Amino acid sequence: MFPRPERLAMPDLRLLLPALLCAVPLAAQNPSRHTLQGSDVALYNLAGTVQIGPVTGDAVTVEVARGGADLAKVRVAEGPLEGRSTLRVVYPGDRVKYPPMGSGSTELRVRDDGTFGGHDHEHDHDDDDDDGGRRVTISNRGGLEAWADLKIGVPAGRKVAVHLAVGKITATNVDGRVKLETANAPVTVNGAKGALEVEVGSGDVDLSATQGDLEVTTGSGDVKLSKSNGRSLSIETGSGEVSATDLVGSEVAIRTGSGEIRATSVKAPQVGLETGSGAVTVELQAQVDRLDIRTGSGDIAITAPANLGAQVDVETASGEINSEFPLAVTRSGRDHLRGSVGDGKGRISVETGSGGVRLLKARS
Repeated sequence: MFPRPERLAMPDLRLLLPALLCAVPLAAQNPSRHTLQGSDVALYNLAGTVQIGPVTGDAVTVEVARGGADLAKVRVAEGPLEGRSTLRVVYPGDRVKYPPMGSGSTELRVRDDGTFGGHDHEHDHDDDDDDGGRRVTISNRGGLEAWADLKIGVPAGRKVAVHLAVGKITATNVDGRVKLETANAPVTVNGAKGALEVEVGSGDVDLSATQGDLEVTTGSGDVKLSKSNGRSLSIETGSGEVSATDLVGSEVAIRTGSGEIRATSVKAPQVGLETGSGAVTVELQAQVDRLDIRTGSGDIAITAPANLGAQVDVETASGEINSEFPLAVTRSGRDHLRGSVGDGKGRISVETGSGGVRLLKARS
């Protein structure tokens, strides 16, 4: 028979609880919930993740989950600014530590009210203007360790602008006039109805199943676009590849300072593709009124329906010109070809500084 163990005295947990709470750093807190009325809403946050989705009702809903060792120093401000309903996550000081961030840092001007950026804000000032706010540096080391993760619910038809410095934005099945602006963060949208504007300083953009006018602008980063239908579809990036497929609209415009452009299954009467350096590939699903393609250096390949009708003007400083369509040639040279295909109603203008040009017939 084993000896009976001695009965141990149990400590009073009420006495230990304060000590335990002090020993464990506050890394996160329960989210606060906010409701923003009005037809025009703007949200501002320096660091964190943002998830956007649809919500019933007539107000924008926001859950704010603050995190980090210094989360208690971050406050959430609400109220109208110049006619817009706003929510602002306000960070004190001039340095913010966001551990998920990679190497490097992001600097931007932040006003005392927590706003920054500003194409849709009246206080849009030059960096050298004191009214533009203090300069804040965000990195994964040093400074105030804090961030805020936002979950935003958008009612149908609402105008909403989301401004985020670093982190990431994900939007799903939004319906309204939505603007997403980041300084250094990727943006992913799966399902959008209404005008959509995406502005990214540095970061990739991935958009799918959008309906409505679309405008994407990035300083650097790859852009992917699929299944988009709108009157105007515009993509511009300073440096990065652009891949687009299943586009339907009145006008499609894609421009990159440096990077390859691949546009497949395009149905639009007006198409413009331009890159400073990189190959351009486009597959047309219908007749075009006008197709303009420019590249400083790179091959160009155009695939068009068998019944294509257009005036064709192709110029290359160095490279071959080949066409699977019968051309009624009006001008031919080593680096320049001009002629007509079919009824000649549309216009196709192609220019490359260095690279070959191919005009291909779609396979049935």
